[in-house]
Amino acid sequence: MNKHELAQLIAKDTEMTTVQAAAFIDAFTCNVQKALKKGEDITLVGFGTFKVVKRKARVGVNPQTKAKLKIPARKAVKFVAGKGLKTAV
Repeated sequence: MNKHELAQLIAKDTEMTTVQAAAFIDAFTCNVQKALKKGEDITLVGFGTFKVVKRKARVGVNPQTKAKLKIPARKAVKFVAGKGLKTAV
């Protein structure tokens, strides 16, 4: 499912137009990104939690050349599914 299809489903389930639903999706994703950038967790009860985790630096191997290379530490976004989502799937 892509963004347009999701917007159509939201518009169908609510009293929004497809354009309004797409604007809602844009606003939602923008605000999720802003909160995660600040280091905040986002919890949607029954759906799941978005959070930023720190990945340690490590040594990897190039599978073609077998050469070792250093993979730097970084931040990554992690999603943990909530109980409602787990039981629905």
